[in-house]
Amino acid sequence: MTSPKQTQIAFTAPHRGATNAGTRILEQGGTAIEAMVAAAASIAVEYPHMNGMGGDGFWLISEPNKPPIAIDACGTAAQNATLDYYQNMQSIPSRGPKSALTMAGAVSGWEKALQISQQWQPNMALANLFDTAINQAQWGIEVTQSMHDASLKTFNDLSGMPHFEQFLIKEKALKKGKILKLPKLAKTLQLLAKNGLKDFYQGEIANMLASDLAAAGSPIQLSDFQQYRANIIEPISVTTSKGKLYNLPAPTQGVASLIILALYDKLYERYKDTLLASTDSELEMVHLLIECTKQAFIKRNAYVTDASRLSVELSALLSDANIDSMLQNIRADVASPWPHTAEHGDTVWMGACDSQGRMVSYIQSLYWEFGSGVVSPSTGIVWNNRGTSFSLEKNHLQQLAPGLKPFHTLNPAFAELNDGRRMSYGTMGGEGQPQTQAALFSRYVYHNMPLDKAIASGRWLLGRTWGDESNNLKIENDLAQRIGDRLSERKHEVAIVDPCNELMGHAGAIVLDKNGTAIAATDPRSDGKAFSASAPESKG
Repeated sequence: MTSPKQTQIAFTAPHRGATNAGTRILEQGGTAIEAMVAAAASIAVEYPHMNGMGGDGFWLISEPNKPPIAIDACGTAAQNATLDYYQNMQSIPSRGPKSALTMAGAVSGWEKALQISQQWQPNMALANLFDTAINQAQWGIEVTQSMHDASLKTFNDLSGMPHFEQFLIKEKALKKGKILKLPKLAKTLQLLAKNGLKDFYQGEIANMLASDLAAAGSPIQLSDFQQYRANIIEPISVTTSKGKLYNLPAPTQGVASLIILALYDKLYERYKDTLLASTDSELEMVHLLIECTKQAFIKRNAYVTDASRLSVELSALLSDANIDSMLQNIRADVASPWPHTAEHGDTVWMGACDSQGRMVSYIQSLYWEFGSGVVSPSTGIVWNNRGTSFSLEKNHLQQLAPGLKPFHTLNPAFAELNDGRRMSYGTMGGEGQPQTQAALFSRYVYHNMPLDKAIASGRWLLGRTWGDESNNLKIENDLAQRIGDRLSERKHEVAIVDPCNELMGHAGAIVLDKNGTAIAATDPRSDGKAFSASAPESKG
Protein backbone atom coordinates (compact mmCIF):
# COMPACT_ATOMS: atom_id res chain seq x y z
CA MET A 1 0.00 0.00 0.00
CA THR A 2 1.21 3.51 -0.78
CA SER A 3 2.42 5.52 2.17
CA PRO A 4 0.53 8.82 2.46
CA LYS A 5 3.85 10.70 2.61
CA GLN A 6 4.79 9.32 -0.82
CA THR A 7 1.62 10.48 -2.57
CA GLN A 8 1.97 13.57 -4.70
CA ILE A 9 -0.69 16.25 -4.89
CA ALA A 10 -2.16 17.26 -8.24
CA PHE A 11 -4.82 19.51 -9.72
CA THR A 12 -6.07 20.27 -13.21
CA ALA A 13 -8.69 22.72 -14.48
CA PRO A 14 -9.54 24.44 -17.77
CA HIS A 15 -8.60 27.83 -16.29
CA ARG A 16 -5.27 28.45 -14.59
CA GLY A 17 -6.93 30.62 -11.94
CA ALA A 18 -9.01 27.67 -10.74
CA THR A 19 -5.95 25.41 -10.74
CA ASN A 20 -4.13 27.96 -8.60
CA ALA A 21 -7.07 28.10 -6.18
CA GLY A 22 -7.20 24.34 -5.81
CA THR A 23 -3.45 23.96 -5.58
CA ARG A 24 -3.24 26.57 -2.80
CA ILE A 25 -5.60 24.50 -0.66
CA LEU A 26 -3.70 21.26 -1.36
CA GLU A 27 -0.45 22.95 -0.41
CA GLN A 28 -2.04 23.98 2.88
CA GLY A 29 -2.80 20.33 3.62
CA GLY A 30 -6.41 20.47 2.49
CA THR A 31 -8.31 17.53 1.06
CA ALA A 32 -9.04 16.92 -2.61
CA ILE A 33 -12.65 17.89 -1.87
CA GLU A 34 -11.71 21.17 -0.20
CA ALA A 35 -9.40 21.97 -3.10
CA MET A 36 -12.20 21.23 -5.54
CA VAL A 37 -14.69 23.48 -3.73
CA ALA A 38 -12.13 26.30 -3.80
CA ALA A 39 -11.57 25.75 -7.51
CA ALA A 40 -15.32 25.45 -8.19
CA ALA A 41 -15.88 28.87 -6.62
CA SER A 42 -12.93 30.29 -8.54
CA ILE A 43 -13.95 28.98 -11.94
CA ALA A 44 -17.50 30.24 -11.37
CA VAL A 45 -15.83 33.67 -11.44
CA GLU A 46 -13.14 33.05 -14.08
CA TYR A 47 -15.35 31.16 -16.57
CA PRO A 48 -18.84 32.63 -15.96
CA HIS A 49 -19.96 31.79 -19.48
CA MET A 50 -19.59 28.05 -18.82
CA ASN A 51 -20.52 27.47 -15.19
CA GLY A 52 -21.49 29.08 -11.92
CA MET A 53 -23.43 28.93 -8.69
CA GLY A 54 -26.63 29.12 -10.72
CA GLY A 55 -25.87 25.75 -12.32
CA ASP A 56 -25.40 22.07 -11.51
CA GLY A 57 -22.57 19.75 -10.52
CA PHE A 58 -21.66 16.06 -10.38
CA TRP A 59 -18.91 14.50 -8.26
CA LEU A 60 -16.95 11.24 -8.31
CA ILE A 61 -14.90 10.85 -5.12
CA SER A 62 -12.34 8.07 -4.59
CA GLU A 63 -10.47 7.08 -1.45
CA PRO A 64 -7.66 4.53 -1.81
CA ASN A 65 -8.86 0.94 -1.39
CA LYS A 66 -12.53 1.97 -1.29
CA PRO A 67 -15.20 2.01 -4.03
CA PRO A 68 -15.78 5.52 -5.41
CA ILE A 69 -18.92 7.39 -4.38
CA ALA A 70 -20.83 9.99 -6.35
CA ILE A 71 -22.78 13.16 -5.61
CA ASP A 72 -25.72 14.16 -7.78
CA ALA A 73 -26.10 17.94 -7.52
CA CYS A 74 -28.51 18.19 -10.44
CA GLY A 75 -31.33 20.68 -9.99
CA THR A 76 -34.95 19.56 -10.22
CA ALA A 77 -37.77 21.23 -12.12
CA ALA A 78 -39.69 23.84 -10.13
CA GLN A 79 -43.09 22.95 -8.70
CA ASN A 80 -44.63 25.53 -11.01
CA ALA A 81 -42.89 24.09 -14.08
CA THR A 82 -45.84 22.16 -15.49
CA LEU A 83 -47.09 21.51 -19.00
CA ASP A 84 -49.90 23.95 -18.27
CA TYR A 85 -47.38 26.65 -17.40
CA TYR A 86 -45.96 26.29 -20.93
CA GLN A 87 -49.28 25.85 -22.70
CA ASN A 88 -49.47 27.15 -26.27
CA MET A 89 -45.69 26.65 -26.62
CA GLN A 90 -44.13 24.01 -28.85
CA SER A 91 -40.98 23.82 -26.75
CA ILE A 92 -39.38 25.39 -23.70
CA PRO A 93 -37.61 28.64 -24.65
CA SER A 94 -33.83 28.30 -24.80
CA ARG A 95 -33.21 31.71 -23.21
CA GLY A 96 -34.98 34.03 -20.84
CA PRO A 97 -36.98 33.53 -17.61
CA LYS A 98 -39.06 30.58 -18.81
CA SER A 99 -35.84 28.67 -19.56
CA ALA A 100 -34.76 29.21 -15.93
CA LEU A 101 -36.96 26.44 -14.58
CA THR A 102 -34.66 24.07 -12.69
CA MET A 103 -33.05 24.56 -9.30
CA ALA A 104 -29.30 25.22 -9.15
CA GLY A 105 -27.68 22.24 -7.44
CA ALA A 106 -23.97 23.11 -7.51
CA VAL A 107 -23.70 24.81 -4.11
CA SER A 108 -25.63 22.02 -2.40
CA GLY A 109 -23.15 19.64 -4.00
CA TRP A 110 -20.27 21.64 -2.50
CA GLU A 111 -21.91 21.31 0.91
CA LYS A 112 -22.50 17.57 0.56
CA ALA A 113 -18.90 17.01 -0.57
CA LEU A 114 -17.53 18.99 2.37
CA GLN A 115 -19.54 16.79 4.73
CA ILE A 116 -17.56 13.85 3.34
CA SER A 117 -14.31 15.79 3.66
CA GLN A 118 -15.12 16.55 7.30
CA GLN A 119 -15.07 12.80 7.97
CA TRP A 120 -11.46 12.68 6.73
CA GLN A 121 -10.16 15.69 8.66
CA PRO A 122 -11.53 18.98 10.04
CA ASN A 123 -12.60 21.28 7.22
CA MET A 124 -10.94 24.59 6.53
CA ALA A 125 -13.04 27.73 6.93
CA LEU A 126 -15.14 28.66 3.91
CA ALA A 127 -13.51 32.10 4.00
CA ASN A 128 -10.19 30.40 3.23
CA LEU A 129 -11.66 28.16 0.52
CA PHE A 130 -13.33 31.15 -1.17
CA ASP A 131 -10.49 33.63 -0.69
CA THR A 132 -9.05 33.26 -4.19
CA ALA A 133 -12.46 33.42 -5.88
CA ILE A 134 -13.48 36.51 -3.89
CA ASN A 135 -10.27 38.32 -4.82
CA GLN A 136 -10.68 37.35 -8.47
CA ALA A 137 -14.23 38.73 -8.53
CA GLN A 138 -13.29 41.93 -6.68
CA TRP A 139 -10.10 42.81 -8.55
CA GLY A 140 -11.23 41.55 -11.91
CA ILE A 141 -10.55 38.70 -14.32
CA GLU A 142 -8.86 38.86 -17.68
CA VAL A 143 -11.22 38.06 -20.54
CA THR A 144 -9.95 34.93 -22.30
CA GLN A 145 -10.43 33.95 -25.92
CA SER A 146 -13.07 31.45 -24.79
CA MET A 147 -15.06 34.12 -22.96
CA HIS A 148 -14.62 36.59 -25.81
CA ASP A 149 -15.99 34.06 -28.31
CA ALA A 150 -18.93 33.20 -26.04
CA SER A 151 -19.75 36.87 -25.56
CA LEU A 152 -19.78 37.54 -29.29
CA LYS A 153 -21.82 34.41 -29.95
CA THR A 154 -24.52 35.32 -27.42
CA PHE A 155 -24.50 39.12 -27.72
CA ASN A 156 -27.60 39.48 -29.88
CA ASP A 157 -29.61 37.09 -27.72
CA LEU A 158 -28.53 38.20 -24.27
CA SER A 159 -27.12 41.74 -24.27
CA GLY A 160 -30.55 43.32 -23.96
CA MET A 161 -31.72 41.15 -21.08
CA PRO A 162 -32.19 42.87 -17.69
CA HIS A 163 -29.03 42.98 -15.54
CA PHE A 164 -26.91 41.13 -18.11
CA GLU A 165 -24.70 44.22 -18.39
CA GLN A 166 -22.38 42.77 -15.73
CA PHE A 167 -21.14 40.41 -18.45
CA LEU A 168 -20.53 43.25 -20.92
CA ILE A 169 -18.04 46.11 -21.03
CA LYS A 170 -19.64 49.48 -21.81
CA GLU A 171 -22.64 47.62 -23.24
CA LYS A 172 -20.45 45.84 -25.78
CA ALA A 173 -19.28 42.25 -26.08
CA LEU A 174 -16.29 41.25 -24.00
CA LYS A 175 -12.89 41.60 -25.67
CA LYS A 176 -9.94 39.34 -25.03
CA GLY A 177 -7.45 40.88 -22.66
CA LYS A 178 -9.88 43.32 -21.03
CA ILE A 179 -10.54 43.17 -17.29
CA LEU A 180 -14.02 42.23 -16.07
CA LYS A 181 -14.96 42.84 -12.43
CA LEU A 182 -17.82 40.95 -10.77
CA PRO A 183 -18.31 42.69 -7.40
CA LYS A 184 -21.78 41.23 -6.80
CA LEU A 185 -20.43 37.70 -7.09
CA ALA A 186 -17.68 38.63 -4.63
CA LYS A 187 -20.25 39.81 -2.08
CA THR A 188 -22.32 36.65 -2.57
CA LEU A 189 -19.28 34.46 -1.92
CA GLN A 190 -18.45 36.52 1.17
CA LEU A 191 -22.00 36.04 2.42
CA LEU A 192 -21.81 32.29 1.81
CA ALA A 193 -18.53 32.15 3.72
CA LYS A 194 -20.12 34.01 6.62
CA ASN A 195 -23.51 32.26 6.77
CA GLY A 196 -22.61 28.80 5.44
CA LEU A 197 -23.58 27.04 2.21
CA LYS A 198 -27.12 26.29 3.40
CA ASP A 199 -27.78 30.01 3.08
CA PHE A 200 -28.02 29.51 -0.68
CA TYR A 201 -31.17 27.44 -0.17
CA GLN A 202 -32.62 28.42 3.18
CA GLY A 203 -31.27 31.83 4.10
CA GLU A 204 -30.56 35.35 2.95
CA ILE A 205 -29.20 34.39 -0.46
CA ALA A 206 -32.15 32.06 -1.10
CA ASN A 207 -34.57 34.92 -0.40
CA MET A 208 -32.70 37.25 -2.73
CA LEU A 209 -32.48 34.69 -5.54
CA ALA A 210 -36.13 33.65 -5.24
CA SER A 211 -37.25 37.28 -5.31
CA ASP A 212 -35.07 38.11 -8.32
CA LEU A 213 -36.15 35.03 -10.27
CA ALA A 214 -39.83 35.76 -9.58
CA ALA A 215 -39.37 39.36 -10.72
CA ALA A 216 -37.74 38.12 -13.93
CA GLY A 217 -40.67 35.77 -14.64
CA SER A 218 -39.13 32.39 -13.79
CA PRO A 219 -41.40 29.62 -12.43
CA ILE A 220 -38.94 29.02 -9.57
CA GLN A 221 -40.11 30.06 -6.10
CA LEU A 222 -38.62 30.10 -2.59
CA SER A 223 -40.07 26.69 -1.69
CA ASP A 224 -38.06 25.14 -4.54
CA PHE A 225 -34.88 26.40 -2.87
CA GLN A 226 -35.95 25.21 0.56
CA GLN A 227 -36.81 21.69 -0.62
CA TYR A 228 -33.67 21.04 -2.67
CA ARG A 229 -30.85 18.73 -1.51
CA ALA A 230 -27.91 17.21 -3.39
CA ASN A 231 -27.61 13.46 -2.85
CA ILE A 232 -24.85 10.91 -2.38
CA ILE A 233 -25.45 8.14 -4.93
CA GLU A 234 -23.73 5.01 -6.20
CA PRO A 235 -21.89 5.43 -9.49
CA ILE A 236 -22.37 3.02 -12.38
CA SER A 237 -19.42 0.95 -13.55
CA VAL A 238 -18.17 -1.52 -16.11
CA THR A 239 -15.22 -3.92 -15.93
CA THR A 240 -12.96 -4.19 -18.96
CA SER A 241 -9.68 -5.95 -19.68
CA LYS A 242 -7.85 -2.84 -18.44
CA GLY A 243 -9.70 -2.27 -15.18
CA LYS A 244 -12.93 -0.94 -13.70
CA LEU A 245 -14.42 2.26 -15.11
CA TYR A 246 -16.88 4.50 -13.24
CA ASN A 247 -19.30 7.22 -14.24
CA LEU A 248 -22.56 8.86 -13.18
CA PRO A 249 -26.01 7.23 -13.57
CA ALA A 250 -29.20 8.87 -14.81
CA PRO A 251 -30.04 11.59 -15.57
CA THR A 252 -26.52 11.93 -17.01
CA GLN A 253 -25.15 10.34 -20.18
CA GLY A 254 -22.50 8.55 -18.11
CA VAL A 255 -23.77 5.18 -19.32
CA ALA A 256 -22.98 6.22 -22.90
CA SER A 257 -19.38 7.00 -21.93
CA LEU A 258 -19.03 3.55 -20.37
CA ILE A 259 -20.68 1.75 -23.29
CA ILE A 260 -18.22 3.32 -25.76
CA LEU A 261 -15.21 2.09 -23.80
CA ALA A 262 -16.74 -1.32 -23.08
CA LEU A 263 -17.33 -1.80 -26.81
CA TYR A 264 -13.87 -0.56 -27.72
CA ASP A 265 -12.30 -2.89 -25.19
CA LYS A 266 -13.77 -5.91 -26.99
CA LEU A 267 -12.98 -4.52 -30.42
CA TYR A 268 -9.41 -3.86 -29.34
CA GLU A 269 -9.00 -7.51 -28.40
CA ARG A 270 -10.54 -8.54 -31.73
CA TYR A 271 -8.46 -6.23 -33.89
CA LYS A 272 -5.40 -5.90 -31.67
CA ASP A 273 -2.88 -6.64 -34.42
CA THR A 274 -4.24 -3.87 -36.64
CA LEU A 275 -4.76 -1.43 -33.80
CA LEU A 276 -1.16 -1.82 -32.73
CA ALA A 277 0.23 -1.53 -36.24
CA SER A 278 2.15 1.73 -36.67
CA THR A 279 0.68 2.48 -40.11
CA ASP A 280 -3.04 2.09 -39.47
CA SER A 281 -3.49 2.23 -35.70
CA GLU A 282 -4.85 5.78 -35.54
CA LEU A 283 -7.28 5.28 -38.42
CA GLU A 284 -8.62 2.05 -36.94
CA MET A 285 -8.89 3.50 -33.44
CA VAL A 286 -10.81 6.59 -34.56
CA HIS A 287 -13.13 4.64 -36.87
CA LEU A 288 -13.99 2.07 -34.21
CA LEU A 289 -14.52 4.66 -31.48
CA ILE A 290 -16.88 6.60 -33.75
CA GLU A 291 -18.87 3.45 -34.45
CA CYS A 292 -18.94 2.63 -30.72
CA THR A 293 -20.23 6.14 -30.07
CA LYS A 294 -23.15 5.63 -32.45
CA GLN A 295 -24.23 2.48 -30.65
CA ALA A 296 -23.89 4.14 -27.24
CA PHE A 297 -25.92 7.18 -28.27
CA ILE A 298 -28.72 5.02 -29.65
CA LYS A 299 -29.06 3.35 -26.24
CA ARG A 300 -28.70 6.64 -24.39
CA ASN A 301 -31.43 8.32 -26.41
CA ALA A 302 -33.77 5.36 -25.97
CA TYR A 303 -33.46 5.03 -22.20
CA VAL A 304 -31.74 7.80 -20.21
CA THR A 305 -34.09 10.12 -18.36
CA ASP A 306 -34.88 11.03 -14.75
CA ALA A 307 -33.94 8.04 -12.58
CA SER A 308 -37.52 7.65 -11.33
CA ARG A 309 -38.83 6.77 -14.77
CA LEU A 310 -36.08 4.60 -16.21
CA SER A 311 -37.56 1.60 -18.02
CA VAL A 312 -34.37 -0.46 -17.67
CA GLU A 313 -31.57 -0.79 -15.16
CA LEU A 314 -28.55 1.02 -16.55
CA SER A 315 -26.40 -1.90 -15.43
CA ALA A 316 -28.31 -4.05 -17.93
CA LEU A 317 -27.12 -1.79 -20.75
CA LEU A 318 -23.56 -2.50 -19.60
CA SER A 319 -23.98 -6.27 -19.40
CA ASP A 320 -21.82 -8.54 -21.55
CA ALA A 321 -24.90 -9.71 -23.41
CA ASN A 322 -25.94 -6.17 -24.32
CA ILE A 323 -22.41 -5.12 -25.26
CA ASP A 324 -22.06 -8.21 -27.44
CA SER A 325 -25.36 -7.45 -29.19
CA MET A 326 -24.20 -3.92 -30.00
CA LEU A 327 -20.94 -5.28 -31.38
CA GLN A 328 -22.93 -6.99 -34.11
CA ASN A 329 -23.82 -3.53 -35.49
CA ILE A 330 -20.22 -2.38 -35.86
CA ARG A 331 -18.22 -2.99 -39.03
CA ALA A 332 -14.48 -2.46 -39.14
CA ASP A 333 -14.49 -1.42 -42.81
CA VAL A 334 -17.43 0.97 -43.19
CA ALA A 335 -19.34 3.59 -41.19
CA SER A 336 -22.96 2.99 -40.28
CA PRO A 337 -25.55 5.66 -41.24
CA TRP A 338 -25.99 8.41 -38.71
CA PRO A 339 -29.12 10.60 -38.60
CA HIS A 340 -29.07 11.89 -35.04
CA THR A 341 -30.16 14.86 -32.94
CA ALA A 342 -27.21 16.04 -30.89
CA GLU A 343 -27.10 17.51 -27.41
CA HIS A 344 -24.94 20.58 -26.85
CA GLY A 345 -23.66 22.32 -23.77
CA ASP A 346 -20.71 24.06 -22.20
CA THR A 347 -19.31 23.27 -18.80
CA VAL A 348 -16.08 22.74 -16.88
CA TRP A 349 -14.37 19.55 -15.68
CA MET A 350 -11.70 19.56 -12.96
CA GLY A 351 -9.64 16.90 -11.19
CA ALA A 352 -7.81 16.76 -7.86
CA CYS A 353 -5.54 14.43 -5.88
CA ASP A 354 -4.50 15.12 -2.28
CA SER A 355 -1.59 13.94 -0.14
CA GLN A 356 -3.55 10.90 1.09
CA GLY A 357 -4.28 9.69 -2.44
CA ARG A 358 -7.91 10.78 -2.35
CA MET A 359 -9.08 11.81 -5.81
CA VAL A 360 -11.97 13.83 -7.22
CA SER A 361 -13.49 14.04 -10.69
CA TYR A 362 -15.90 16.99 -10.82
CA ILE A 363 -18.03 18.77 -13.39
CA GLN A 364 -20.01 22.02 -13.08
CA SER A 365 -22.25 23.64 -15.66
CA LEU A 366 -24.84 26.21 -16.75
CA TYR A 367 -25.64 24.28 -19.99
CA TRP A 368 -25.51 26.83 -22.88
CA GLU A 369 -23.08 29.75 -22.72
CA PHE A 370 -24.32 32.07 -19.93
CA GLY A 371 -27.21 29.66 -19.33
CA SER A 372 -30.66 31.23 -19.44
CA GLY A 373 -29.18 34.72 -19.49
CA VAL A 374 -31.27 35.55 -16.40
CA VAL A 375 -29.03 37.42 -13.95
CA SER A 376 -29.97 37.96 -10.32
CA PRO A 377 -29.31 41.66 -9.66
CA SER A 378 -28.95 41.07 -5.91
CA THR A 379 -26.32 38.33 -6.14
CA GLY A 380 -24.70 38.58 -9.58
CA ILE A 381 -25.54 34.92 -10.24
CA VAL A 382 -26.59 33.90 -13.76
CA TRP A 383 -29.11 31.06 -13.85
CA ASN A 384 -28.83 27.84 -15.84
CA ASN A 385 -31.08 26.79 -18.74
CA ARG A 386 -30.68 23.05 -18.19
CA GLY A 387 -34.48 22.69 -18.12
CA THR A 388 -34.60 23.16 -21.88
CA SER A 389 -33.66 19.47 -22.05
CA PHE A 390 -37.24 18.70 -21.02
CA SER A 391 -39.93 18.14 -23.63
CA LEU A 392 -43.45 19.60 -23.65
CA GLU A 393 -44.69 16.57 -25.59
CA LYS A 394 -46.91 14.28 -23.52
CA ASN A 395 -45.52 10.76 -22.98
CA HIS A 396 -42.10 11.84 -24.27
CA LEU A 397 -39.13 10.21 -22.50
CA GLN A 398 -38.07 13.68 -21.31
CA GLN A 399 -41.57 15.04 -20.59
CA LEU A 400 -41.48 18.00 -18.20
CA ALA A 401 -42.88 17.44 -14.71
CA PRO A 402 -42.24 19.22 -11.38
CA GLY A 403 -39.55 17.68 -9.21
CA LEU A 404 -37.91 15.71 -12.03
CA LYS A 405 -34.34 16.11 -13.25
CA PRO A 406 -33.56 16.94 -16.89
CA PHE A 407 -31.31 14.85 -19.09
CA HIS A 408 -27.70 15.88 -18.51
CA THR A 409 -24.71 15.73 -20.80
CA LEU A 410 -22.47 16.10 -17.72
CA ASN A 411 -20.52 12.99 -16.68
CA PRO A 412 -17.23 13.06 -14.75
CA ALA A 413 -15.22 9.85 -15.15
CA PHE A 414 -12.91 7.74 -13.00
CA ALA A 415 -10.99 4.52 -13.56
CA GLU A 416 -9.18 1.95 -11.42
CA LEU A 417 -6.71 0.16 -13.71
CA ASN A 418 -5.44 -3.35 -13.16
CA ASP A 419 -1.84 -2.18 -12.71
CA GLY A 420 -2.78 -0.03 -9.71
CA ARG A 421 -3.13 3.30 -11.49
CA ARG A 422 -6.18 5.40 -10.61
CA MET A 423 -7.36 7.93 -13.16
CA SER A 424 -9.63 10.95 -12.77
CA TYR A 425 -10.61 12.38 -16.15
CA GLY A 426 -13.29 14.32 -18.01
CA THR A 427 -14.14 17.21 -20.28
CA MET A 428 -16.69 19.84 -21.15
CA GLY A 429 -18.48 19.72 -24.47
CA GLY A 430 -22.04 18.42 -24.31
CA GLU A 431 -22.40 15.75 -26.98
CA GLY A 432 -18.64 15.59 -27.23
CA GLN A 433 -18.04 14.56 -23.60
CA PRO A 434 -18.28 10.77 -24.09
CA GLN A 435 -16.35 11.04 -27.35
CA THR A 436 -13.49 13.04 -25.86
CA GLN A 437 -13.36 10.81 -22.79
CA ALA A 438 -13.07 7.81 -25.09
CA ALA A 439 -10.35 9.47 -27.16
CA LEU A 440 -8.09 10.44 -24.28
CA PHE A 441 -8.65 7.19 -22.33
CA SER A 442 -8.04 4.94 -25.34
CA ARG A 443 -4.94 6.81 -26.42
CA TYR A 444 -3.48 6.73 -22.92
CA VAL A 445 -4.52 3.29 -21.70
CA TYR A 446 -4.68 1.17 -24.85
CA HIS A 447 -2.15 2.91 -27.08
CA ASN A 448 0.32 4.01 -24.39
CA MET A 449 0.40 7.64 -25.44
CA PRO A 450 1.71 10.12 -22.84
CA LEU A 451 -1.18 11.69 -20.94
CA ASP A 452 -0.61 15.23 -22.18
CA LYS A 453 -0.32 14.06 -25.80
CA ALA A 454 -3.43 11.88 -25.44
CA ILE A 455 -5.34 15.05 -24.57
CA ALA A 456 -3.66 17.45 -27.00
CA SER A 457 -3.75 15.26 -30.13
CA GLY A 458 -6.31 16.00 -32.84
CA ARG A 459 -9.88 15.02 -31.97
CA TRP A 460 -13.24 14.50 -33.59
CA LEU A 461 -16.90 15.20 -32.83
CA LEU A 462 -19.81 13.23 -34.26
CA GLY A 463 -23.11 15.09 -34.45
CA ARG A 464 -24.62 18.55 -34.55
CA THR A 465 -23.46 21.51 -32.50
CA TRP A 466 -25.46 24.62 -31.64
CA GLY A 467 -26.49 26.45 -34.79
CA ASP A 468 -25.32 23.63 -37.05
CA GLU A 469 -27.84 21.55 -38.98
CA SER A 470 -25.42 18.82 -40.04
CA ASN A 471 -24.87 15.50 -38.26
CA ASN A 472 -21.44 15.08 -39.82
CA LEU A 473 -18.11 14.06 -38.35
CA LYS A 474 -16.06 17.11 -37.49
CA ILE A 475 -12.32 16.47 -37.40
CA GLU A 476 -9.55 18.83 -36.40
CA ASN A 477 -7.29 19.59 -39.34
CA ASP A 478 -4.13 18.02 -37.93
CA LEU A 479 -5.94 14.69 -37.50
CA ALA A 480 -7.73 15.07 -40.84
CA GLN A 481 -4.41 15.46 -42.66
CA ARG A 482 -3.41 12.02 -41.40
CA ILE A 483 -6.62 10.02 -41.75
CA GLY A 484 -9.42 12.26 -43.11
CA ASP A 485 -9.42 10.88 -46.65
CA ARG A 486 -9.45 7.29 -45.46
CA LEU A 487 -12.33 7.98 -43.08
CA SER A 488 -14.26 9.43 -46.02
CA GLU A 489 -13.54 6.26 -47.97
CA ARG A 490 -15.27 4.36 -45.15
CA LYS A 491 -18.41 6.48 -45.69
CA HIS A 492 -17.90 8.91 -42.79
CA GLU A 493 -19.25 12.37 -43.67
CA VAL A 494 -16.11 14.31 -42.76
CA ALA A 495 -16.00 18.06 -42.13
CA ILE A 496 -12.64 19.64 -41.29
CA VAL A 497 -12.34 22.28 -38.56
CA ASP A 498 -9.37 24.24 -37.28
CA PRO A 499 -6.85 22.38 -35.11
CA CYS A 500 -6.83 22.80 -31.31
CA ASN A 501 -10.50 23.78 -31.54
CA GLU A 502 -12.59 24.62 -28.47
CA LEU A 503 -15.48 22.86 -30.20
CA MET A 504 -13.77 19.62 -29.14
CA GLY A 505 -14.02 20.40 -25.43
CA HIS A 506 -11.63 21.16 -22.59
CA ALA A 507 -10.30 17.82 -21.40
CA GLY A 508 -8.09 17.03 -18.43
CA ALA A 509 -6.86 14.11 -16.37
CA ILE A 510 -4.90 13.10 -13.28
CA VAL A 511 -3.28 9.68 -12.94
CA LEU A 512 -1.93 8.40 -9.62
CA ASP A 513 0.21 5.26 -9.78
CA LYS A 514 0.64 2.63 -7.07
CA ASN A 515 3.88 4.28 -5.92
CA GLY A 516 2.15 7.59 -5.21
CA THR A 517 3.44 9.45 -8.26
CA ALA A 518 0.85 11.75 -9.80
CA ILE A 519 0.77 13.17 -13.31
CA ALA A 520 -1.70 15.80 -14.40
CA ALA A 521 -2.52 17.22 -17.80
CA THR A 522 -4.84 19.85 -19.21
CA ASP A 523 -6.12 20.72 -22.66
CA PRO A 524 -4.31 23.26 -24.88
CA ARG A 525 -7.79 24.07 -26.23
CA SER A 526 -8.59 25.69 -22.87
CA ASP A 527 -7.00 28.36 -20.66
CA GLY A 528 -6.06 25.63 -18.25
CA LYS A 529 -3.15 24.57 -16.12
CA ALA A 530 -2.15 21.21 -14.67
CA PHE A 531 -0.07 20.87 -11.51
CA SER A 532 1.55 17.98 -9.67
CA ALA A 533 4.23 18.00 -6.99
CA SER A 534 5.37 16.32 -3.82
CA ALA A 535 3.02 16.88 -0.94
CA PRO A 536 4.08 19.57 1.54
CA GLU A 537 5.61 18.55 4.85
CA SER A 538 2.96 17.94 7.50
CA LYS A 539 2.68 20.78 10.02
CA GLY A 540 1.07 18.51 12.55
